[in-house]
Amino acid sequence: MAYTIAAKGAQTLENLVGGTFARKAAITIVGSLFLAALSQINVPSYPVPVTLQTLGVMLIGLTFGLRLATATVALYLIEGFVGFPVFAGFAFGPAVFVGGTAGYLFGFLFAAALMGFMADRGVTKTIAGMVATLVVGEVVIFGLGIGYLTYLYGFDKALAYGLYPFVLADLVKMGLATLIAAGVIKGASRFAQL
Repeated sequence: MAYTIAAKGAQTLENLVGGTFARKAAITIVGSLFLAALSQINVPSYPVPVTLQTLGVMLIGLTFGLRLATATVALYLIEGFVGFPVFAGFAFGPAVFVGGTAGYLFGFLFAAALMGFMADRGVTKTIAGMVATLVVGEVVIFGLGIGYLTYLYGFDKALAYGLYPFVLADLVKMGLATLIAAGVIKGASRFAQL
């Protein structure tokens, strides 16, 4: 029997906070700032530092629902495009969207949307469902990231610099995301009942 996180229906922040535009806008803005903050936290590793950026995308995808997750990551990308230093290493500007990380950035958007869609459908009501949702999100992020790196540098370099350094760290992030998201949804559910 799978451990159930939510007793009934899709439990996302979008469903739990109510329908006001102001609340949803606040969640979107705070979520984009949260993602920007996690993007600056890195663990030095060879050959590429590992950031907590994907952890932020995972948490947003698992807890926000399709519309809020998509809006949040889209806002984050827009902030970086127009000049706010929100990307890893305080990077910003249009040049980032043609550099080596461009595939991952677009992967974040599509992964958050897909994970949010799965959360809206109740897939994330169990730990096993959360893990499955995270695996789908990771496939999207790495698929687009490695695909674009392959276009720029070739497949072997794409794997060496865009996959291998991140596998273990992302498995750990998936475990953390599952635990944190379960707590966030339980807490938000209790708060919504007040």
